Amino acid sequence: MNAGLPPPLRDPAPLLQKVRREWGGKTPLWVFGYASLIWRPEFDAAEQRPASVHGWHRSLKMTSRVNRGTPESPGLVFALVPGGSCRGMVYRLAADSVDQDLERLWHREMPTGVYDPKWLMCRTASGPVRALAFTLSRRSPSFTGPIDDDAMLRILRVASGRYGRTFDYLVETATCLRACGIRDRSIERLVQLAKGHGLHHAHFTEPSSSAAALGLGLPPPQPLQISRPGCPDE
Repeated sequence: MNAGLPPPLRDPAPLLQKVRREWGGKTPLWVFGYASLIWRPEFDAAEQRPASVHGWHRSLKMTSRVNRGTPESPGLVFALVPGGSCRGMVYRLAADSVDQDLERLWHREMPTGVYDPKWLMCRTASGPVRALAFTLSRRSPSFTGPIDDDAMLRILRVASGRYGRTFDYLVETATCLRACGIRDRSIERLVQLAKGHGLHHAHFTEPSSSAAALGLGLPPPQPLQISRPGCPDE
C-alpha cells in the first residue's frame, strides 16, 4: 500500500458538468450506493430499491488519508472497482431537489475528483435503472492493489482519521449490508479476521445509520458529530 504523497487533484467541476449533460434532466436521476451511501445517505430519496450491478465489485482498497486515516498512517474506504458483481441500493433523487442533492453529493464524493463517475445499469426487482455510480480505476494512485491479511490487520488496528477508525467504518458497512439483506462474504471475512485478532467495534455510527433510515426496526444509533459531509476519498 502506497503511503506516499496523495494523488494529484482533478477539478471536479467539469466532471459534474459532464454528468449533468449525460443525464439530460429529462429522466429521473438514480444513484447507486454500495457502502457509506447506504448507511449515511446524502439526500432524502424519493424512492430506493435493492439493486445489483455486474462488472463491478465493492472493495476495501481505496486509500483514505483524512477521513479514516492520516498521511502518515493511511486508512481505507470502500470503492467500486472493475470485476465481479455488487449488490447495493439505488436511490431516485426527488425531482424538486435533484440539483441541490446532486451538488451536495458531489461535494461529498468528488472534492478532489478521485472517482470516475459512471452510469451503470442496475438490476432491481421492478426492472433495470440507469444509475450514477462512483467508481475507482485500478490505475488510480488511490487504489491500493492487493492487501495481505497481515497488512490489513495493521491498518485496521491503527488507522484513524477525522471521522473515526477504518475498522469502525468496516464494521458499520458490514452491519448495514446485513440489515439490508445483503451478504458480502469478503467483508464478513475481514470483520471476523479483525475480531479474531482482538479488535473490537467502538460505539460509533454516522447520523443516518442504515437500519433506522431503512425502517428495519433496529434501535436508533447515537449520532457522531461532524462538521461537514464526509469525503470518502480523502
